[in-house]
Amino acid sequence: MPAQPTTLDRESAWQVIEQQRRAIAGLLAELSPEEWDRPSLCAGWRIRHVAAHLAMTPSPPPVGVMLATGLRAGGDYNRFVDLLARRYADQPVAQLVSGLREQAAVRRMPVLTNYRNLLVDTMVHGQDIAIPLGRILPLPPAATAAATAHAATLGWPVFDRHRLRGIRLRATDIDWCHGAGPEIRGPIAALLLLVTGRTARLHDLAGAGVAPMTERLTTA
Repeated sequence: MPAQPTTLDRESAWQVIEQQRRAIAGLLAELSPEEWDRPSLCAGWRIRHVAAHLAMTPSPPPVGVMLATGLRAGGDYNRFVDLLARRYADQPVAQLVSGLREQAAVRRMPVLTNYRNLLVDTMVHGQDIAIPLGRILPLPPAATAAATAHAATLGWPVFDRHRLRGIRLRATDIDWCHGAGPEIRGPIAALLLLVTGRTARLHDLAGAGVAPMTERLTTA
């Protein structure tokens, strides 16, 4: 298997982000009203909240709304993101779908982020929607490897920076690995979800590192 890069250049990353946005919009367009309100893999969010977050990203709210929301969140980044998504999710679902599809190629970003973070965010949130609905949303392997490598470096305010300490990750479908210690091996898409705190694909992973990593994720 050819070795996979641990980074993706800006243009390639944006192309994957656009492709994923279009695929997610297509999936969302098929959902029933009941499916829109099912829990997603993202803790505390239903499918509509994840969709709203994705649709809002290329078209952030006005500065006044952002400032007011920041004050309500009391400086808590995760609460800030949650409040914005819930506010945006009040829109009709057809509007969320059309917004995501029509702005799929838009490269505008919220402040304090970058295209690497946006690549992780888009790919992972697509899975947050697809997996609990029993749908398949393919992830391109090279981009998934790059996203996983970047996600593994992310810490506060999104993740615990030490969550992967003493763990080795190894993909079984491409040539990619990260870290040192007891090994967790499996498909690169399952490793991406694990690195970002999701347990939905633990059944696809094996190795001595699975048990301690599972404990870290479930007791956090």
